[in-house]
Amino acid sequence: MSFEFDNNKPIYLQLVDIIKLKIISKELKPGSKLSSVRDMAQEFGVNPNTMQRALSELERENLLYSQRTSGRFVTDNENNINQLREEVAKVEILSLYNILTKLGYKKEELIELVINNLKEMS
Repeated sequence: MSFEFDNNKPIYLQLVDIIKLKIISKELKPGSKLSSVRDMAQEFGVNPNTMQRALSELERENLLYSQRTSGRFVTDNENNINQLREEVAKVEILSLYNILTKLGYKKEELIELVINNLKEMS
């Protein structure tokens, strides 16, 4: 995994995005316990303070929670996870829409293109 140092987005927010994708994809399962901040920082190759800041942000967004004596866990609230998945999908769809409209596609053509490609994938 690599970070975009030339990106205006701070490393801790890039970490937040990476962990969100791990939650959405169920690589980090609902209710599962996370490694320590130090271990996660080492795994991601960042400073523990940066990792702590990312994890605190995820807690603020109700995707993680802490139990004082047990550690930090992924939320088991499926509604929060599904809402996150939908938000990420909207961002990706908008990005794809912007790219394809620059190629000259109209909205109706894009709908047909998506439907036809989904049929081919089945």
